Amino acid sequence: MPPTPIDQLPRREREVFETLYRLEQATAATLRGVLTDPLSDSAVRTLLSRLEAKGLVRRTAGPDGFVYAPVPRTDAVAEGALRRMVETFFAGSAASAATALLGMGASLTAEEAEALRRTIDRMGTAGEGDPS
Repeated sequence: MPPTPIDQLPRREREVFETLYRLEQATAATLRGVLTDPLSDSAVRTLLSRLEAKGLVRRTAGPDGFVYAPVPRTDAVAEGALRRMVETFFAGSAASAATALLGMGASLTAEEAEALRRTIDRMGTAGEGDPS
């Protein structure tokens, strides 16, 4: 069974997964201590078990109990998080999100700027003649 897409997880599971992803690995107790909304120990363990059953988290035995880690899926995780951000804060507009990111003050290298131009040109070409 393929892993569940991150953006289809219920809110609490997604929060636990994203926190674990940020930490790279953690025990249930560590996760419980850093979550924004307090959860009981059994609730954190239940959420971790669900994520493990969905193929998103693996656990290994450690000296202080089980250590949980996200199953490596960097591109899928980043894409899901970015998609939620664009939908939530930019009304679904990728152009508005890109403009905001570029306006944050970080300068681009010549290579990055050229790669961005090529991507924009390719997107413009792909969208030509599109009635929407």
